[in-house]
Amino acid sequence: MHDSNFTTLNALDNGAPSLQPLLPYIISIIFLVFPLTTYLRSSPQPPRGCRRLGTRKSNIADEYDPQYSEGSPSDAIDPPTGLPAWRIKALFIYPIKSCRGIELDTAEVIDTGLKYDRLFCFAEYIEAKPPAPTPAPTPSSPTNAQDNPKRETGHWTARTLRDRHFCNLALVRPELWVPDPTSPDYSASLPEVQSEGVLIIHHPRTLPARLARLPLLPALFQLALTLRLWPREQSFRVPLTPPSSTPSPNAKTTRKNNNYPLHPLKIWKDTPLAHDYGHHLPSSLRRFLADPNTTTQKPLTLFRESAAHHRQIFRNAPPKDQLGFQTVTGFQDAYPLHLLNLASVRDVAARCQAEIPRLTVRRFRANVVVQGPGRFEEDAWRRVRVGSQEGGGGDGVEIHLACRTMRCRLPNVDPDTGVRHRAEPDRTLKAYRRIDRGDPTNACLGMQLVPAVRNFTLRVNDPITVLETGEHCYIKMLAPGEVVEGV
Repeated sequence: MHDSNFTTLNALDNGAPSLQPLLPYIISIIFLVFPLTTYLRSSPQPPRGCRRLGTRKSNIADEYDPQYSEGSPSDAIDPPTGLPAWRIKALFIYPIKSCRGIELDTAEVIDTGLKYDRLFCFAEYIEAKPPAPTPAPTPSSPTNAQDNPKRETGHWTARTLRDRHFCNLALVRPELWVPDPTSPDYSASLPEVQSEGVLIIHHPRTLPARLARLPLLPALFQLALTLRLWPREQSFRVPLTPPSSTPSPNAKTTRKNNNYPLHPLKIWKDTPLAHDYGHHLPSSLRRFLADPNTTTQKPLTLFRESAAHHRQIFRNAPPKDQLGFQTVTGFQDAYPLHLLNLASVRDVAARCQAEIPRLTVRRFRANVVVQGPGRFEEDAWRRVRVGSQEGGGGDGVEIHLACRTMRCRLPNVDPDTGVRHRAEPDRTLKAYRRIDRGDPTNACLGMQLVPAVRNFTLRVNDPITVLETGEHCYIKMLAPGEVVEGV
């Protein structure tokens, strides 16, 4: 029997047909079919005891309608709806900084801004530069502790669409699930409920590097995605809030959960402590976000803001003695809320239409999009009331417009494709929107908001009433010793 087997193998080696040339095709078929059948057998289930946040239909689906290019009087009524012409058009949260947003009809406002906004962000670890060599000590020059300072070990720094090789963040799609006591499977003891919800993070499916080198496999992989034989996205889940403790082995006590350690995170010129969620990141996401121009990748992680380490905001924000509380943010750039006037965006869009035929308001990543005011009327707003006056059925809250929004090149990235335009809309904005004497080098579009109260609710169609207008002068976030010219 054994001799027969050896004879067969020898025959194959001596010229009989070999399966070796067919191996790439066999592997390709197995690779394409097996994961698909596995996926179909085990479709992911929604988080237990939770409901998904988001709108059924986008409120900016008609954003390109010419009606939004012109303003209306502040006391006008919109004829088709009977609603005030000046009102909230859309609300957005961005659970992960620089990733896809979630549109809402109603949004809670908390200390840091809209609830669930910029809770998470991706970060890279930047190694410290090696210290400059120092001459060896001589007997006549003894050393001391000051001659050998402790070497810096590096730091985590937030990454956004501003960073050239992170444009793919635009294609990372968060899905937010929050506890719902009316859900049939709700229970206060569920891990999904105890963590105050679940964030499901979707990203485009990638092919592992070791498989991408096989003949035909990359082409078959793309074909399978195009024909939707394979799901186009992969996903993973993280708890919305870090579990504070876990049962110990004897089940009689609890112990601290060290899976979400606090680390300093550099975000602009602040360095708050934040929870490291890195152990949740799958290799597929790391591949998707990897810099294609280098084979040496920096460590990547996901941070979650810490409620105990919010960033205090001063600069243009109303002072604490005026508000009665200190303005704070999480991973927002500078202030709790960001407002855009749709007419202003349409004006910018008309000026760069040759390069970007359909410039969406989503490029500018605002929380509150308003309709009704004429283009750039918001530039001079100092205080507004959002919602009806007392007794009118809404919150009627006062909001301060702290300063204008200074624009970088982030809006050059198309939120639907992740492709960065070489110049627009940054070039157009800088051509006519460098209007703030506090920062004459950068263009302005939109306003940064600080609510006069801590907790309230915003709703689509809430009316906007201007209470005060005046001049603005942007105050930059300065490093020690930095000076702004002309101010």
